[in-house]
Amino acid sequence: MSEAEAELGATIHTSQPVVPPSLLAPATRTSEGEQEMMIPGKTHRVEMARQMGVISSAEWEEALYEAPEDQTMIVNMGPQHPATHGVLRLMVELDGEQVLRVKPVIGYLHTGMEKTAENLTYVQGATNVTRMDYLAPLHNELCYSLAVERLLEVEVPERAEWIRVLMCELNRVASHLVWFATGGMDLGATTVMIHGFRERELILAFFEKVTGLRMNTDYIRPGGVAADLPDGWEEDVAEIVDSIPKRVAESREMLDDNPIFRRRTQGIGLLTPGEAVALGVTGPLLRATGVEWDLRKVFPYSGYEKFDFAVPTHSGCDVWARYQVRMAEIGESLKIAVQCLEGMPAGDYRTQDKKVTPPPRHRIDQSMEALIHHFKLYTEGFKVPPGETYQAIESPRGELGCYLVADGGPKAYRQHTRAPSFQHVHAMPTMMAGGLIADAVLVIAASDPIVGEVDR
Repeated sequence: MSEAEAELGATIHTSQPVVPPSLLAPATRTSEGEQEMMIPGKTHRVEMARQMGVISSAEWEEALYEAPEDQTMIVNMGPQHPATHGVLRLMVELDGEQVLRVKPVIGYLHTGMEKTAENLTYVQGATNVTRMDYLAPLHNELCYSLAVERLLEVEVPERAEWIRVLMCELNRVASHLVWFATGGMDLGATTVMIHGFRERELILAFFEKVTGLRMNTDYIRPGGVAADLPDGWEEDVAEIVDSIPKRVAESREMLDDNPIFRRRTQGIGLLTPGEAVALGVTGPLLRATGVEWDLRKVFPYSGYEKFDFAVPTHSGCDVWARYQVRMAEIGESLKIAVQCLEGMPAGDYRTQDKKVTPPPRHRIDQSMEALIHHFKLYTEGFKVPPGETYQAIESPRGELGCYLVADGGPKAYRQHTRAPSFQHVHAMPTMMAGGLIADAVLVIAASDPIVGEVDR
């Protein structure tokens, strides 16, 4: 038993000795090994506190319950459940329809992307990370590229930074629209599902025109972006920023004053500011508790300090508040897109540092040195000086961080991702405890977890 568990046991109940889990009495349990969820009557208090997601020892007595074994049952919600997206499993203890405990089980979408990164060159790295949060691929690419650029001490041209901001903010809108659509479907609002994906199509069509792909674009790369914006991009962005606010407002008319929607979301999935901070929750979930924290403001990157936008917050601490925050963020992101449209600077779309950027295509036919340089960059990759860094950005779900260790070679020695969805899954037991099993679906939806970045 760790020192932390021993301290927790002593703090919670000083009169009860701390008993190693191996000495616990036999209990009815699931066959999950270390992930097992034991019946509370036979569970040690320290283990029970961990399973219930108790934040501090002061909340222990309030959280403790003593339910007879024959009046509760442990059921699986997922991973095949539609509301868990087929890749997340929740072990839920129920007293009738009331949720007593929840224990998330992850690993059903494990891809080993962090380990894969050690076998890919820095040039290939963006193709790997873009698949973690598959609804915000451009944010994954940006976070990774900024970390590599910091180790290389490479400056990105201003136009490249503005292009990155434009693409990421449109990606934020597209991600929130998917959340809006699928969250509505979880409530039975099928029209909202249709509307959300309809609006998203405008943005994905623009991404395809710029990058050649709708998702997993590999567009933002160390040193800049893969290609400049195509001719006519201004008209496409102008259509997006003009039509989406009108369409979103039309969709919100069906929900904002809908008494069923309000009763299903207000007061559901409560998470206080203190709990959110203690659990490492960031992004819209944190701002829905009234905490104004946005990395684009507090630690600006890619020139975000040059843009005028607000950080929406709400003090409701529930599903309704998370809905309001995300809808407001769509408007703010489109405001940034308008500023990019009106003030996009001229210049290069990638750095001209020869250790990162290959020579122009026309030079390959004219110079053997240029051909060799191009060949070696795309086969061996460029070398990054030894060092380590951590770069964080504000993704649609919160703080997305990339910890990168370089050993002087063309491949990362170690790469670790700080995924916001991982913290949000960790917070689900706190948000669901005491509610109804029907509301668990809404808590999952409002958390907006992308399990691709949880099981990386």
